[in-house]
Amino acid sequence: MFYHLLVPLRKYFSGFNLFQYITFRAAMAAITALLISFIIGPFFLKLLAKYQIGETIRENGPKSHLAKKGTPTMGGIIIIISVLLPVLLWANLKSIYILMILFATLWMGAIGFLDDYLKVVKKYKKGLIARYKLTGQITLGLIIGCYLYFAPEFESVRGLTSVPFFKNLEINLGLLYIPFVVFVVTAGSNSVNLTDGLDGLAAGLMGIVALAFAIISYVSGRTDFSHYLNTIYLPGSGELTVFCASLAGGILGFLWYNSKPAQVFMGDTGSLSMGTALWIVAILLKKELLFVLLGGVFVAETASVLLQVSYFKYTKRKTGTGKRIFLMAPLHHHFEMKGIDESKIVIRFWIIGILLAILSLSSFKIL
Repeated sequence: MFYHLLVPLRKYFSGFNLFQYITFRAAMAAITALLISFIIGPFFLKLLAKYQIGETIRENGPKSHLAKKGTPTMGGIIIIISVLLPVLLWANLKSIYILMILFATLWMGAIGFLDDYLKVVKKYKKGLIARYKLTGQITLGLIIGCYLYFAPEFESVRGLTSVPFFKNLEINLGLLYIPFVVFVVTAGSNSVNLTDGLDGLAAGLMGIVALAFAIISYVSGRTDFSHYLNTIYLPGSGELTVFCASLAGGILGFLWYNSKPAQVFMGDTGSLSMGTALWIVAILLKKELLFVLLGGVFVAETASVLLQVSYFKYTKRKTGTGKRIFLMAPLHHHFEMKGIDESKIVIRFWIIGILLAILSLSSFKIL
């Protein structure tokens, strides 16, 4: 909004030139998101508590989590509002990148909200039926994939995905790029959802990834920086810096309430919408493979569940008795069962996330 209202007025007042700079608008979006989360957070906490919208704890989970029963959930609403309002205020709303990321965020936010609503309010044990949730994820992936492949503005990068650690190396998947995007959206959104099991864990990791993507999107949208760092140049993609900065600010504000002991959980409303948003950013920037490294903790959490389930079924079929690789999956529960304090696990995973972000950023211009 400010971009469209004030930039045209720069010929009357030179100070309005500031609003055309992505770096300024990204910084303002981050600050605005942080302030909004501080302002609306207490209101939503009271609202969720008033209507007894509290978390249900699975009986076969860690016993220490039973004390969290009844903690307000669906706090993802706080994140969504804190992120989207600053984007509407500070971003170029004519940018196809901004329009696509807003569409994807709202799409998965609606699915996550419906899932939480059915579980918490309607008391459906499993919430939204898995096949319906999967249908929503696949449909979103098809919409994004088809648009990126067939839209004329993406013709020069149609079907491409960048290979990290190699300069100017892209793989052209052709029409396979569409199912590739469907897989990335589906698996990616679920990976963040699986990680959301400890106070502040998923939120902190998403904030780290968002900051890294803010840098990457800014570089990708500039010919000079992208050429110097040997990465693919995507005209207009720098506008995603505003979204990523807003996401980082919103997440930071949410952590004020979500850090241990959590006053609110993000629920599927937050984990599905924001997790999907980050993976969509990776898709738009052609950094899907890099996100496997950048979001390595999310990938490891998902892999632990897949390994646990597969090995259990395999050993049960072979021996009649199912065996487990981990004490409990996802991975963070394994360390909980080993007696490691929850806060220590979260901080250590954050540290790993920071190291992976640094390694991901250092992958540019290596070869």
